[in-house]
Amino acid sequence: MSGEQKAEAKVEQGKGKLKETAGRLTGNERLTAEGRAEQATGDARQAKEKIKDTFKH
Repeated sequence: MSGEQKAEAKVEQGKGKLKETAGRLTGNERLTAEGRAEQATGDARQAKEKIKDTFKH
């Protein structure tokens, strides 16, 4: 499986975590929600890649 796609998923999860943390620190609920959404997207991408790997082997 493409290591690049897995790395992109990890980066997206990391960016989401940073946004969520920044939103919590500043009290910005919109930023917190955006961060959670980015993390969920990264989680979904990572799960997709794991499924692809499972069927490939």
